[in-house]
Amino acid sequence: MPVNMGTLDRSLRILVALAIGVLWYTGTITGTVAVVLGAIATVFLLTSLVGRCPAYSIVGINTCARD
Repeated sequence: MPVNMGTLDRSLRILVALAIGVLWYTGTITGTVAVVLGAIATVFLLTSLVGRCPAYSIVGINTCARD
């Protein structure tokens, strides 16, 4: 599986996932909003660690500088 996410893209996704985690931990978000944002944060974190976004593959986006 080729990587299709660049360093900046991966870093921003990790920061967003961490921010959502902090909001959940502090109790700022609860209920359904917390579940939905938690799912999004999980996807962001996993795709950042793997370096591949399935949605990017479908749309044809590649933010990685390498070929």
